[in-house]
Amino acid sequence: MQLVECVPNFSEGRRPEVIAEIRDAAAAVPGVTVLDLHADPTHNRMVLTFVGGPEAVVTAAYRCAEQAARLIDMTVQTGEHPRIGATDVIPFVPVAGVTMETCVELANEVGRRLGEELGIPVYLYARAARRPERVRLPDVRRGQYEGLREAIATNPDRAPDFGPARIGTAGATAVGARPFLVAYNVNLATSDLALAKRIARDIRESSGGLPAVQALGMLTDDPNVVQVSMNLLDTAVTPLHVVFEAVQAQAAAAGVAVAESEIVGLLPLDAIVATTRSHVKARQLEAAQIVEARLLQALSGAEPPPGA
Repeated sequence: MQLVECVPNFSEGRRPEVIAEIRDAAAAVPGVTVLDLHADPTHNRMVLTFVGGPEAVVTAAYRCAEQAARLIDMTVQTGEHPRIGATDVIPFVPVAGVTMETCVELANEVGRRLGEELGIPVYLYARAARRPERVRLPDVRRGQYEGLREAIATNPDRAPDFGPARIGTAGATAVGARPFLVAYNVNLATSDLALAKRIARDIRESSGGLPAVQALGMLTDDPNVVQVSMNLLDTAVTPLHVVFEAVQAQAAAAGVAVAESEIVGLLPLDAIVATTRSHVKARQLEAAQIVEARLLQALSGAEPPPGA
């Protein structure tokens, strides 16, 4: 069995009818299963997660982007989350029976179609990047929609990998291939946005902080709560609990408590197992010891892991 996960992010988190049309575009594709939908009105962002075979996932990703281009006008869109387009980012993730190289090919296929058929500028990022300065998504998003709209026509370094060197109402899209990523937010019980931004700067890898961590400080819909919003690029390198404890320690040093934390979308079982193992000081705890994981292995006919 070949399975690919696709987690497109769209610049819409406020209009239920638009969110539903984009979701339904993926769900209608034979061979595709929608696993999760997360929409946030303050970020004005929707994260959709679906899986399927390679070609089915490509079709679903294209149809979602087609609907987003029709329904979302970036000239009037606003929100807390950085973005460059109606379909802001489309990552492909290998799940079973496919390689990262296959996902890079899928990214190229979708990128080409978006550029040629929808006239959307496309930037290949992460493992699909053709240029080193486009590996990191924050670098691709530099200037956001408004800044890119000006730069794309005048700066050769901002020329897209596919599509025209001009931006319309649908904006641009970053398309890539990557391992599993965990979108994780920690909310602080304070209105001090500067504190959230300072903590984000201190913990993100690009500022010399935790490896495989991207972070920004943001407002929330509660005026008394600010957020450290993060992408954990590899929880085997920097686990979930390490990130939480780092944010909590810096907030406590400023006399601020953590209100709560939030997982956006889905995360791999290994991430939960690692955090649980640390907090309960388990001598041994692996994903193979989780009953639901073993049941899924048995039902799918997969071989159990060594030592199970």
